[in-house]
Amino acid sequence: MILYKKISLLKQMISAVTCGVFFFVALSCTQKGAVGETSEIDDVIQLSIENPIGLIRSNEKILISDQVLKDGFDDSKHLNYRVFLGQKEIPSQLNKKGKDKGLFFVLPEIGAKQVLAIEIKASREATAPTYPKLTQAELSHKFGGEFRDREYFGGYFENVDSLHVPAEHTDHSWFIRYEGPGWESDLVGYRFYLDWRNGIDVFGKKVKTPVLQDVGQDGFDSYHEPSDWGMDVLKVGKTLGLGSIATFEEGKARRVDVTDSLYAEITNNGPVYSSIFTRYSGWDLPTGKTDILSNISIHSGTRLSRIDLESTNSIENFATGLIKDAKAVVLKSDSSLSYSYLATYGPQSLAEDNLGIAVIYPTSQLTQETEDELSHILVFDSSSKKLSYYFLAAWEQEPGGITSQENFKNYLDEEISKLSNPLKISVK
Repeated sequence: MILYKKISLLKQMISAVTCGVFFFVALSCTQKGAVGETSEIDDVIQLSIENPIGLIRSNEKILISDQVLKDGFDDSKHLNYRVFLGQKEIPSQLNKKGKDKGLFFVLPEIGAKQVLAIEIKASREATAPTYPKLTQAELSHKFGGEFRDREYFGGYFENVDSLHVPAEHTDHSWFIRYEGPGWESDLVGYRFYLDWRNGIDVFGKKVKTPVLQDVGQDGFDSYHEPSDWGMDVLKVGKTLGLGSIATFEEGKARRVDVTDSLYAEITNNGPVYSSIFTRYSGWDLPTGKTDILSNISIHSGTRLSRIDLESTNSIENFATGLIKDAKAVVLKSDSSLSYSYLATYGPQSLAEDNLGIAVIYPTSQLTQETEDELSHILVFDSSSKKLSYYFLAAWEQEPGGITSQENFKNYLDEEISKLSNPLKISVK
């Protein structure tokens, strides 16, 4: 099918409107008013979003690619965008870095089998629209002090966009605030240790506003104690914690430990979507060294973090999993859907109350479900050198949180149903 170049705004005023076509998807172009009346662009991209299953869905992420924006609007790189459901504006953000480049928004709700019409409008306004901040990603380390015997003395914390981790840094160096990058939605927060441990941990939240900017500012690990915002609720230790990157070797899980170097970057820190990129260079495995490229993302209204991994060389037993806790019950889905889960639920939080944790994974890639002394383990076929999965935590002290094993299982069943039956999005 031929892709037509959309005519200029001047030609649209004096002749019929021409719509561009991208493969099988048509772009709808409408006239809004005379030139000079407003900075709003005359053209509008119209989306149709269909829920294929009989389940009400809320806070579903939608990504409109750069290519669709380019086809829909001339000079798309210099525009600001707004998303509308009828007359109601939906908060959005334009991602220019990271894995999910394009216009990102979160659909508040779509009914069972429902089809919704969405409009994307553009303008040449100097500043982008602002919305309440519901997600955050940050990385903060000290300046103005010095390392002595791999411990950092003095200095002050300051947020940075990226960090090549110094060779002197190790666990409990007190150099990186709460020991690594953090990310959060309005429901839950996470972090991982940016050192040889590389475990993923959970910050339970009692509020729906961003909290990470205040965590660990005293330079110590006081976040293990209850506070007004919440607390660290998971004891990771030497386990897989929650969805940590690993391999399965000689009957045990092995996290990303011995590497040549570590680099982390905050790729997005927006109102509805935040993400972190990490490069683990030279992970020393029995089959040789490999680089692991990790992209972790989260959006508003969800507990789920998505992690996309890519290895420069093949890894025989790419793995992840969960901490094993005698106080928690193991929950598993069957393998009838495209996505499955491994979860635990019970009084396993550091507050000694109920906490549910889970890994949601592509069913077809699982090759083995096993365990060692410390962790429940999932092993995957990684012949493509790529692996993507989700992890989540649900603490009973969240506002309106999940407070029973039954409700946690129902929640997980709904999540894998939604992931296995994605929304159908078309551009008219």
